[in-house]
Amino acid sequence: MRTITAIMGDGIGPEVVEATIRVVDATGVPIDWQRVYAGMTAFNKTGNPLPQETLDSIARNRVALKGPCDTPIAGGFPSVNVALRQKFDLFANVRPIKSMPGVKSRYANVDLVIFREGIEGLYGGTEEYVVKDGLIIGAEAKAITTVANCNRFFQQVFDFSSRQGRRVTIVHKANIQKKTSGLFLKLGKELAGGRNIVVNEIIVDNAAQKLVLDPTRFELLACNNEHGDILSDLCAGLVGGLGVVPGANIGDKYAIFEAAHGTAPDIAGKGIANPTALILSAAMMLEHIGEPFAAKIVREAVETVIGEGRRVTADINWKAMLLQKAATTEEMTDEIIYAIGNLSKGA
Repeated sequence: MRTITAIMGDGIGPEVVEATIRVVDATGVPIDWQRVYAGMTAFNKTGNPLPQETLDSIARNRVALKGPCDTPIAGGFPSVNVALRQKFDLFANVRPIKSMPGVKSRYANVDLVIFREGIEGLYGGTEEYVVKDGLIIGAEAKAITTVANCNRFFQQVFDFSSRQGRRVTIVHKANIQKKTSGLFLKLGKELAGGRNIVVNEIIVDNAAQKLVLDPTRFELLACNNEHGDILSDLCAGLVGGLGVVPGANIGDKYAIFEAAHGTAPDIAGKGIANPTALILSAAMMLEHIGEPFAAKIVREAVETVIGEGRRVTADINWKAMLLQKAATTEEMTDEIIYAIGNLSKGA
């Protein structure tokens, strides 16, 4: 039996994490879940948003499933997500963006993956106030781009693209940020050339425009940290929102799987949160630990339940919401587990 860390998170975090644990357990993959805390809940309990117990659990188990965590805006403690990526050297953030029957969206047949460098760029650098005569007169930030990290990031990008047969487009702003973004682009193209892989390139603002016009033209976008952060959320909006998009943070030794949506404090504790994104993230986790069949069954079960649209949460089935017949988190989870049972029998 494998032990995996479950970071419960804040707001709806515990609800969607517990729902996801139930779904993964229903596949029959033997997992011992070690529940720990991070974010505001952990801060309120211990005075630390990332307690040592949580860090030790991840270090021991090497794989974690993470619920959303609160990050104070313009003050307070730093982002837990950023801290975890840097602490465990999770240099590649992977976000599959795929249309799903039953989810209302502006586009159909979207199937792209965003690879976001996870530990450098502006988020991995430093920022500080500029002070003159004791007064803050501005603020400045420093972006970091290193050869070693870019090379291993693009190595993972091209390994993934080769396995799935996806065309790679490198997103950059090298026309303005000629050294940081320029180096990112240069190293990506050099590694692609060394592997005899043809890649496209696109300036980030043009990428945003073309994604909105027709996202089906892209298959895999390789982005630096801040560009990937923004474009991955934009792309989630193209297929129905963050509630249906999974995510993974991958390093050489550790991996943390999480949904990209927030803590939704307005619905926390009401039992109506949509667990889809974290359940699909767990499917990525199952693949990572060598359980591809279980991952496939989970995805198919989610797609079946959402496609039928009967027992899903209100954000997915807005008609049911109007009729006050939308499913609760528990009811939707039960339906996914029932579908897993049926799919497993037919396999």
